[in-house]
Amino acid sequence: MASTSTSPIPLRGNARKPSFSPLPAKDASQKTLSFSFSSRSSKVICVKSSSTVKYNEVVVDEEINKIRRLQNGSDVRGVALEGEKGRTVDLTPPAVEAIAESFGEWVIKALEERERRPAEDVRVSLGKDPRISGASLSVAVFAGLARAGCLVFDMGLATTPACFMSTLLPPFCYDASIMMTASHLPYTRNGLKFFTKKGGLTSPEVEQICDKAARKYANRLTKVSTMLNFPSKKVDFMSAYAKHLRDIIKKRVNHPLHYDTPLKGFQIIVNAGNGSGGFFTWDVLDKLGADTFGSLHLNPDGMFPNHIPNPEDKTAMALTRAAVLHNSADLGIVFDTDVDRSGVVDNKGNPINGDKLIGLMSAIVLKEHPGTTIVTDARTSMALTKFIIERGGHHCLYRVGYRNVIDKGVQLNKDGIETHLMMETSGHGALKENYFLDDGAFMVVKIIIEMVHMKLSGSDEGIGSLIKDLEEPLESIELRMNIISEPKYAKARGTEAIEAFRSYVEEGQLEGWELDSCGDCWVSEGCLVDSNDSPAAIDAHMYRAKVSNEKNEEVGWVHIRQSIHNPNIAVNVQSSVPGGCQWMTRVLRDKFLLASGMDEILDISQIEKYARIGDRA
Repeated sequence: MASTSTSPIPLRGNARKPSFSPLPAKDASQKTLSFSFSSRSSKVICVKSSSTVKYNEVVVDEEINKIRRLQNGSDVRGVALEGEKGRTVDLTPPAVEAIAESFGEWVIKALEERERRPAEDVRVSLGKDPRISGASLSVAVFAGLARAGCLVFDMGLATTPACFMSTLLPPFCYDASIMMTASHLPYTRNGLKFFTKKGGLTSPEVEQICDKAARKYANRLTKVSTMLNFPSKKVDFMSAYAKHLRDIIKKRVNHPLHYDTPLKGFQIIVNAGNGSGGFFTWDVLDKLGADTFGSLHLNPDGMFPNHIPNPEDKTAMALTRAAVLHNSADLGIVFDTDVDRSGVVDNKGNPINGDKLIGLMSAIVLKEHPGTTIVTDARTSMALTKFIIERGGHHCLYRVGYRNVIDKGVQLNKDGIETHLMMETSGHGALKENYFLDDGAFMVVKIIIEMVHMKLSGSDEGIGSLIKDLEEPLESIELRMNIISEPKYAKARGTEAIEAFRSYVEEGQLEGWELDSCGDCWVSEGCLVDSNDSPAAIDAHMYRAKVSNEKNEEVGWVHIRQSIHNPNIAVNVQSSVPGGCQWMTRVLRDKFLLASGMDEILDISQIEKYARIGDRA
């Protein structure tokens, strides 16, 4: 049986040990922790526990870690309901209240530092997807924000992009917003996404908020004000947001015959997956004259009874494809739960997501902005890079994680490199023209506008024709390696393994393997490390290596990364050579995982199973 010891595993072979200390020692002199609370607002209610319990250092640390582990990159996510095997509920009302209070205090402090005066009447909105845990957790958010001294506005059922836009569109213009969602994850999960007028918070900012919330939570350990009534004002922002999208379509299509109904004559199928995306059908498309008969799963249902609301989900795409073909529709749309992602189906029933969706958006954006740079995560295909370059664009491969990809685009623009599109293969896509916001509805708006323009110019080919030259990779696979460790040590163990991989590649232990890089956008060392003057902090370790055979012929690439969602490491392999993926997987197994001893801290059964297929061949 593999060891679960917390001591580092020595590397086998000649590779140097990564300069990484996975488990920093705790200061033995630390005996107590101090806690502070905001007393900014007269609405704050002080509650004292009826019993005084002295917690020892270990217990307090564990309670603090419970909140810290809820951080999921730039979001907060956890289990909100019983029902998942092997998972306990950790996103509780007291935890959510502490996080919301800390966010409210963070917003107030940021406003005071910017305006150099006390912040008064700080206004924060809350939207949520239809998950059944949303009602009870919303009360906790209201309570936490009120404790911080904020005025709270309840948007009800909303989308993630709408929450951000509520900070910008008049007359709302809130100081900040929170979206309660866990995206495509099961109904038992829930989470929080945070926005200010500048956009979504970064991972370091959310880490700071969670650290503060963890201390609040550990000091309370009881349900406090979530049982009390904190008033919130209900507002209808979604109608304003829908009108904003309609106005964009009307203005940019500028239909010569019917300006107010530019989608007249088009049939468009929407599959909302019982999430928050149904509004796009009746409040955007229908009002613009589109025929939406045949649309699927528009009513919100937090149990998601039909399929996972996810444009990457095969069932979601298959049902949408069938509806498009059955109704001879012009376009099919698939939204994820909170509508920050989307995928489409063209008029011939071809699903367009992943690399194809990036290719489609690249074709549209490069027409408008010739020569622009396009940022994607480093799991995209070599064929996509070729597709972008052939159309005069530049392709920047960067870290996995939609926030990483978007932030890279923001930074490139600041550095003088025009970058209009940032997209991840998951379907998260942001445009410079739309505040660098990953908005699945706005992405679809761009596609619809292009579709109408093509029709007006006399083309009946449909939007799929824009990517007819995009080649698909010959082979592609994703494999997972679970980290064998207690949850609190899993991140450190994962980083240890990823850094060992880097050492093996850099020191030539894997012959023909080289850490990938791209030049114009100052990204090196496996598309992870910024080499410019202002490198972004690394939230999860990952590297992409391009691989050649003994004849120095390019075989493909391997991308290995630490998951920020679960205690595992993802391995993506892609090749343009028959049998290339299995050959690279065998090399990874034999010359790194087994040779380095990493098989003692990683469950490599998926790697073994896939590699054995090649062994038999």
